[in-house]
Amino acid sequence: MSALKEIEKAYTQHAKDVYRYLLSLTHDENLAEELTQETFFRAMRTIDRYDGSCKLSVWLCQIAKHLWYQWLSKRSRQKEVELTDQVPCQESLEQSALFHMEKTELYQAIHKLPDPMRELVYLRLTGEFSFAEIGSLLGKNENWARTTFYRAKQKIMKEMEGSI
Repeated sequence: MSALKEIEKAYTQHAKDVYRYLLSLTHDENLAEELTQETFFRAMRTIDRYDGSCKLSVWLCQIAKHLWYQWLSKRSRQKEVELTDQVPCQESLEQSALFHMEKTELYQAIHKLPDPMRELVYLRLTGEFSFAEIGSLLGKNENWARTTFYRAKQKIMKEMEGSI
């Protein structure tokens, strides 16, 4: 059976259970529906990793739980600003220029990295992929991704120290 057929069958059999599980976590019908769809999308992308050591519904709920934790993490990073009548302080032109220069130096340092290292850094910083996902995308393992990212950070810091 093809992977697509397996996911279609899994969706038919388990979508309601995954949705109810997510609804119990989120208490939000729209979010539960969105995360359910994302769960099956992720399952479709990683069906080759399902080894049958647990029930398919358990595996799908593990993916759903991981997505819920990711959503909570992203939400906690977003700043909630209370609306007031006061106008917020604008950052100065100097601060803006310094920030732009630092950002430019950072991207120049990243650009100087060798190819797999550079790609890994871009995936981690802009794509917000986990180390396991990056390792899979680049045909390596999670430990390789972690170690290579650490080494890339060291090279970037060394490069940026030289330009200061």
